[in-house]
Amino acid sequence: MLAYIVRRLLYAIPILIGVNLITFALFFVVNTPDDMARMQLGVKRVTPEAIQKWKAERGYDQPLLWNAQAAGLGQATQTIFYAKSVRMFAFDFGRADDGRDIAREIRMRMGPSLAVALPVFALGLLVTVSFALLLVYFRATYLDFAGVVLCVAMMSISGLFYIIGGQWLVSMAWHLVPISGYAAGLDAVKFVILPVLVGVVGGIGAAARWYRTIFLEEIGKDYVRTARAKGLGERAVLFGHVLQNAMIPILTGVVVVIPTLFMGSLLIESFFGIPGLGSYTIDAINAQDFAVVRAMVFIGSLLYIVGLLLTDISYTWVDPRVRLG
Repeated sequence: MLAYIVRRLLYAIPILIGVNLITFALFFVVNTPDDMARMQLGVKRVTPEAIQKWKAERGYDQPLLWNAQAAGLGQATQTIFYAKSVRMFAFDFGRADDGRDIAREIRMRMGPSLAVALPVFALGLLVTVSFALLLVYFRATYLDFAGVVLCVAMMSISGLFYIIGGQWLVSMAWHLVPISGYAAGLDAVKFVILPVLVGVVGGIGAAARWYRTIFLEEIGKDYVRTARAKGLGERAVLFGHVLQNAMIPILTGVVVVIPTLFMGSLLIESFFGIPGLGSYTIDAINAQDFAVVRAMVFIGSLLYIVGLLLTDISYTWVDPRVRLG
């Protein structure tokens, strides 16, 4: 088991380095610091002096990869690549264009993002898997058909509809919870109830339909027929055999959600005024704050790789063949 984890960790290191290099190329080779300065200054005829001043204030006036004018290690460290890319591995993200420390902002905003994302993740997984098992239990009946139609209908509706509709119905019409905002401590509960509800409802359609397909594929296999031949009831077959053997594809789908647990939901946080990492990213994109966008891209890729690693490890729990192989 330990060797398996170490092997997966060694696989993750070059992937993260590759993502970091691609991110650096996109931000500083395809889109040069001069281009960033022109976009940030927002004037058509910006002077070279203004561009140089903007670059100097933000540390973009150094060479990209190699500083031949520096001495010793400074040739490698006094570069944009080291300052803006390599130092991210030490979680040193520098400062945003407004002067605030990016790492401090991330630590402050991680709490509100988790307050919404974790309940959406846990409740959403519980609701969608249970709903999919219910449809499989009543498969080939009118209830199954109606459930599939409902899933397709929910998939076809934009996520904005659930957000705006939920705000109008629950907050404006029924006055049950605030329409937007956030508060610290226990007062945060009344602000996150509606975003959590919207997040769970908005994800039921696609997830439940996908889980239903997985369960239907498993329920036609030989081990299920053998279990029935031994006298097991349908519920025992579904929960004791089908669900267990369907865990690998379920875990594979869950890994996609892991980055959003920390990064937050861009739409939900923006519309509900939650000061999380999702709204922080949207604000940085609107303000063309390249330092913040780079940091969030790096964190997102890191979390996705961690999610892949956790998924590989969880495979060994639900399927011993992976560990033995």
